[in-house]
Amino acid sequence: MTAPDHPEAARGALAASAVYLFWGLVPLYWKQLQHIDSWEIVAHRQVWALVALLALLAATGGLAGVRTLIADARSAAQTFLAALLLATNWLVYVIGVNSGRVTECSLGYYLVPLVNVLAGRFVLHETLRPTQWLAIGSAALGVAVLVVDLDGLPWIALLLAGSWGGYSLLRKRSKVAGTTALTAETLLLTPFALGWLLWLAADGKGVLGNGSASDHLLAVSMGPVTALPLLLFAYGAQRIRLSTLGLLQYLSPSVQLLLGIFVYGEPFTTGRAVSFALIWTGLAAYTADSLLARRGE
Repeated sequence: MTAPDHPEAARGALAASAVYLFWGLVPLYWKQLQHIDSWEIVAHRQVWALVALLALLAATGGLAGVRTLIADARSAAQTFLAALLLATNWLVYVIGVNSGRVTECSLGYYLVPLVNVLAGRFVLHETLRPTQWLAIGSAALGVAVLVVDLDGLPWIALLLAGSWGGYSLLRKRSKVAGTTALTAETLLLTPFALGWLLWLAADGKGVLGNGSASDHLLAVSMGPVTALPLLLFAYGAQRIRLSTLGLLQYLSPSVQLLLGIFVYGEPFTTGRAVSFALIWTGLAAYTADSLLARRGE
C-alpha cells in the first residue's frame, strides 16, 4: 500500500481521532435522555438518522445506490439483518449507559476486534496465527474473570461486541459504501420505528407532542449525532492506513472507561481491573501481530 500524502494523512488522522473521541464522549449525550424509555430513544434515532442521511445523500446524488441495494431481494434481506444487528447494538448501548454500566459498554467495544478475528476464523474460514489465538485466549480469560467478579455474564459487553461484530461481518460482505448502506438499513426499519412513535404519541406516552421542548430538540438532534460522525469517519478512513485506524479505534472505549469511573463513579473493583488487564493484553498482542503482518506484506 502506498503511503498517503502527508498533509492528507494528517487531516485524516485528525478526523478519525475526532470521531473516536466523540463516540467516547457520547454517553454524556445519552445521559440527557435517560428519563426516556430506551426503546423509544432507539426508535427516534432510526427516524431522525434517516432524515439526516437522506438529506446528505440527496445533496451528493447517492440516493440511487440505496434504491439499488434494496431492490434485489437477497441484498434487501441481508440489509434488513444488518439493520436489526445495528438497532440491537444501539439499544443495548443506550440501556447500558443509562443504567450506569458505561464501563461495561467500554469493555464491549474493546472486545470487538477480537470478535472480528473469531468471525474471520469460523465464518470466513481464515487461518489464525498463534499470536491471534493467544490474544483471543487472553480476552476469554478476562471475560471469565469478569463473570466471577459480577457473579453473572457481562451481557451488555457481550451483546455489544457480538452485535457489532456481526454487523461488521455483514458490511464486509456487502462492500457497499458506508453512508449508502446505513441509509438503506435505517430506511427498512424506520416504518416500524415511526409507527411505534406515532402510537406512543397518540396514547400520550411518548416524547412527540408530550415531552418538553428540550426533549424534542434532543430527539431531533439524534439525526446529525448519528450521521455526521460517520461522514467524518469516512473522510478520515480514506486518508490513513488501516493499521493507524485500527489503533485509533481504542480511543473510544478508553474515553468511555474514564467517563464511567471518574465522571459517573461506577465501581472498578480488583476483579474488573484484572479482567480489563487481560483483555488489554490480548488487544496488545493482536495489534502487534497485525502491524508485523502488514509490514511483511
